[in-house]
Amino acid sequence: MNHTAQTFFTPANTSCPPNYQMLKEGHEVAVLGAPHNPAPLRSTVIHIHSETSVPDHVVWSLFNTLFMNYCCLGFIAVTYSMKSRDGKMVGDPTGDQAYASTAKRLSVWALVLGILMSILLIVNPVLIFQVYR
Repeated sequence: MNHTAQTFFTPANTSCPPNYQMLKEGHEVAVLGAPHNPAPLRSTVIHIHSETSVPDHVVWSLFNTLFMNYCCLGFIAVTYSMKSRDGKMVGDPTGDQAYASTAKRLSVWALVLGILMSILLIVNPVLIFQVYR
């Protein structure tokens, strides 16, 4: 056995005493022979299912509800986002994905229609002002 003291850090200033411990390493390895039991070896297989996390789009839906709520699409998107989050808690991945995709589609439509309506609300008075000038 080789027992040697190893230091892992060197002090930055040699005038100060180091404030770390000296570590001793010792390794022992036992030589294993053939198994003494004549029974056949069994193996255990563990299947690990990778759980894919589906985003529930709650923040996006809340933004659309507060700012771009055209025809209440943002509010409906929040409802589907909450159903998706509930599906995550219950452990229903199929329902979770379905509600999340519906919330995403509703959020996209609410955002697009909200932006178009905002543009129309800005452009329409400008055009009317230009016509009646």
